[in-house]
Amino acid sequence: MQVAPFTTLNWAYQLHYYLCFRTHRRRECFAEDRNAETLAASLAEICRRHDYHLLESQVYPDHVRCLLSLRPEQVVSTAIQTIKANSSRECNRQLGLAAPLWARGYLARGVGRVPLSIVKQYLHQQSEHHGYDKRVRPPIYRYRAKEPVSLSVAHAAFELNHHLVFATRYRRGVFGSELGKTLGEYWLKVAESRGFAIDQMTIVPDHAHLLVRITPKMSIAECALALLNNGQYYIGKYQPLALIEADVDQLWQASAYAGTRGAYTTALIKHWLSERE
Repeated sequence: MQVAPFTTLNWAYQLHYYLCFRTHRRRECFAEDRNAETLAASLAEICRRHDYHLLESQVYPDHVRCLLSLRPEQVVSTAIQTIKANSSRECNRQLGLAAPLWARGYLARGVGRVPLSIVKQYLHQQSEHHGYDKRVRPPIYRYRAKEPVSLSVAHAAFELNHHLVFATRYRRGVFGSELGKTLGEYWLKVAESRGFAIDQMTIVPDHAHLLVRITPKMSIAECALALLNNGQYYIGKYQPLALIEADVDQLWQASAYAGTRGAYTTALIKHWLSERE
């Protein structure tokens, strides 16, 4: 059964990233208030110009910490590169600071409205949440990685956890436990080939929850499209009766939810950065 691939999605999202990068050789370029204020103003202007939402920032003598909100198609590494390159140019022009201003590396972590531990528990309890646990054979598939897959890129420390939710076409009940397992096992192969990790997933008849980790060089939109398109291609090719019985021409709705998650909440990080030491 031929299923047309998605190229774009309608999104509900909340993507917040805590970023940190330091000066070249830990030079205290921003120890003076004038220099720190110039950099802070430059960061705000750069983010406005490139459509990044700067939630909070703090300039220290030898490094910068900031909290950034991005859209699903925006890439963390590109945002950091853009901010570093433009702020270096502005600080050189306004303050006469010698290049290179910034060291090569950076730290990037996802944060969200609720902690990662709460979302993990929520995924685990989907059977009870939807009342499937009362059935003799609950139509649900659950997966949790025994050992986290290691992801790495050069010159970066990162932990970019995302909660993804996909709904079936017209919210039809397509999946049982066996078909959910078939899709879940295939998704793990997709993740391995595309360079991201699935740490946990729960598939119920009409939607799927996943906790995925990506690298800073991948957008969450790219990750979601890889999962949706490969998943429905696989089901359409090897399990076409599931789509026929559900009377759908696509496995998924052309939409998704994506939210960043981490050990700390957005509110806590924002409060911490807003405090003056």
